[in-house]
Amino acid sequence: MSVIQVSNLTFAYEGSYDNIFEDVSFQIDTDWKLGFTGRNGRGKTTFLNLLLGKYEYSGKISANVQFEYFPFQVENKDNNTLDIISDIFPDYVHWELMRELSLLKVSEDVLYRPFESLSNGEQTKVMLAALFLKENRFLLIDEPTNHLDMNAREIVSEYLNTKSGFILVSHDRSFLDHCVDHILSINKTNIEIQQGNFSDWWENKQRQDEYELAENEKLKKDIHRLSDAAKRTSSWSHEVEKTKNGTRNSGSKVDKGYVGHKAAKMMKRSKSIEQRQQSAIDEKSRLLQNVESSENLKLTQLAYHKSRLAELDHVSIYYGDKMVCQDVSFPIDQGERIALSGKNGSGKSSIIRLICGEDLSYTGTFRIGSQLKISYVSQDTSHLQGNLTDFARSSGIDESLFKSILRKLDFARVQFEKDISTFSGGQKKKVLIAKSLCEQAHLYIWDEPLNFIDVISRMQIEELLLEYSPTILFVEHDKEFCHHVATKTVEL
Repeated sequence: MSVIQVSNLTFAYEGSYDNIFEDVSFQIDTDWKLGFTGRNGRGKTTFLNLLLGKYEYSGKISANVQFEYFPFQVENKDNNTLDIISDIFPDYVHWELMRELSLLKVSEDVLYRPFESLSNGEQTKVMLAALFLKENRFLLIDEPTNHLDMNAREIVSEYLNTKSGFILVSHDRSFLDHCVDHILSINKTNIEIQQGNFSDWWENKQRQDEYELAENEKLKKDIHRLSDAAKRTSSWSHEVEKTKNGTRNSGSKVDKGYVGHKAAKMMKRSKSIEQRQQSAIDEKSRLLQNVESSENLKLTQLAYHKSRLAELDHVSIYYGDKMVCQDVSFPIDQGERIALSGKNGSGKSSIIRLICGEDLSYTGTFRIGSQLKISYVSQDTSHLQGNLTDFARSSGIDESLFKSILRKLDFARVQFEKDISTFSGGQKKKVLIAKSLCEQAHLYIWDEPLNFIDVISRMQIEELLLEYSPTILFVEHDKEFCHHVATKTVEL
């Protein structure tokens, strides 16, 4: 075991006035299984790149291990997978490679196929196997669950649970719980490390937030009470002081020494109250710095004149001679939240495209209500560019509402001035979800909406769907999300 020591780390991108990290210090044991969490745009991938030495920074990062980054950049994807593994690790031992692939439920034949012919899940598993073969390496694993189906996520989390010596960036709560023993969290004002899995960290965070909110409320009342007391005491002191130059009601002379002593005593009491008030203000200022705001989102769904919006009856979809799904049957009724489930390649996106009106070749019967308005969230964010104002205008949505939703999803105002193409993967997905929430529709169709999106925002979206119960068909591989949200699951 060795230690990765981060001391007084400060970093900002060139041309930016905002520091992503400022005077950050902590240490990591290299035998930890470390989960890395934080809201989108806080700098998780940036920190991994700093460990890799990609940017200049002030402060110090010291380590006695070499870092390896996942996903590994594959330049020649038409090469056989075995050649790709040789590029990653030329000194691999074949039987050791086969042992790792066996743990990941990958058959040997993938080694002799072009890398680009492998599914996303197979590519992920092959790269992880090759990187874990290297000795004295600390792996920086950046969101391996994106585009992995639920079954593949379970296999990969089981595999990572047998390993140690890695940082894992993931927003999948169930996945993190199964394979990490420490959590590194980027908060609003600091970075902290806690022992335990994600659920342990989240429970501690909620407890700490609740305590700070209660203390803050108590201190607010104390400050108000002390402020009133200080004003009263100061006023009494001035009134008593005035009587030094006057006379008593009886006409006798005032004892100026007594009055002066009484006024001084009152003034001292006033100063004491002010000091207690300032102490309370100082204590209050240290609270709530890392309490995450997650305001409730809203959605306006249009009512449809029929209870059934669409129906597939023994539908099979074809691309040329290739059948991508077979004999699919299910209705979509008002108020249903349907999770469309199945392995990658089972035809989920094709079903969605058919319902959204694409001209696909299919057999069977597909019925959809007339004048049905659909709001669609795509997997793909690569087309997003330009500023948010122009995006709202071109999408025909209310700009103020759109930006208000993004604010609730933890967008800083400064983000509104930037080009969408520079956003993080999670921020781009939030743009598409915010657009969908601005659209009045009878049916919402979301294709893997949570890829890259942080855990707190996932919980906000869960609460939204549970509160407003829109009719929605979605594809999502986050087990916790599906368990909480879906009223029905259609397995392909």
